Amino acid sequence: MAHEERRLQVLRAIVQDYVSTNDPVGSKALAARHDLGVSPATIRNDMAVLEEEGYITQPHTSAGRVPTDKGYRFFVDRLSAIKPLSSAERRAIERFLDGALDLDDVLARTVRLLAQLTRNVAVIQYPTLSRSAVRHLEVVQLATTRLLVVLITDTGRVEQRVVEVPPVVDAPAGSDPVAELRTLINAAFVGAKLADAAVKVADLLDTAPAHLRGLVAAVSATLVETLVEPGEDRLLVGGTANLTRGGALDFPGTLRPLLEALEEQVVVLRLMGEVAPGAVLVSIGEENEHHSFTGASVVSVGYGSAGGTADLALGGLGVVGPTRMDYPGTMAAVRAVARYVGQLLAES
Repeated sequence: MAHEERRLQVLRAIVQDYVSTNDPVGSKALAARHDLGVSPATIRNDMAVLEEEGYITQPHTSAGRVPTDKGYRFFVDRLSAIKPLSSAERRAIERFLDGALDLDDVLARTVRLLAQLTRNVAVIQYPTLSRSAVRHLEVVQLATTRLLVVLITDTGRVEQRVVEVPPVVDAPAGSDPVAELRTLINAAFVGAKLADAAVKVADLLDTAPAHLRGLVAAVSATLVETLVEPGEDRLLVGGTANLTRGGALDFPGTLRPLLEALEEQVVVLRLMGEVAPGAVLVSIGEENEHHSFTGASVVSVGYGSAGGTADLALGGLGVVGPTRMDYPGTMAAVRAVARYVGQLLAES
């Protein structure tokens, strides 16, 4: 066996043992627990080279070694494939998510499930409005000059707005202006991507019947605000108590800012903006640009397919945890859950 390949096996064994025990790993323990085919003295030599190259380090006065961010990165990059979940694990995911009643329930169940599966913090982004399409627009008359406009997207997201409208004048006898408006805006918008809404609003204003123009103009302002300028993306977070499992060993001095960053959500949303469907991203320790995440790893992936585009996700989901993480298992769980959430939303 080549020296490089054996050292990779030694590094892999150190990562696996440290993740499972949270104790620095020594050469004798490696020789006893793993069939590396060489003596403890050879393992010590390999560990010395790995330490010199920056893949492992010696914490304080301990005789053992722990992986560095560089070591975890090397380990993750050399994973030959993400192992698939067992059929029992996949069935458990399906059973847990299948009972969801609506989008909010799907996402709430997803963060609970991911937090339980990975024993880390789970995060999921609400489907990005600009990547969604209109499924239906409902218009309800609340008063003579007040309408409720309800937007339902193809991802199950619901937005409601109350619109003040002028009284309808010169309507044909027997007509129902609100029903006509409902038909008109659904014909114009159903199936349209929200990002394309501005053009359709302008077209609608040009082509609407004269007696509906006042209603269309008033509702259009709300449609532009809702469709073209969606509010800040939302993020659900679950399992934050899992961060305290490893204590100070996992997050030396970094737990408080990490919790604050998770609460503020902006940093995590920025990370989620980079995800694509099916491609699991792993960002380890110092690779995370925000200082609050330098003691953590983020495993994320996009879910769903925006407008049938394979490289554009509706949103992102993932987990945040210590760099001392079960990367193969976490990556498999994140990918499997994302795939199922995408299927659920496509069928809804």
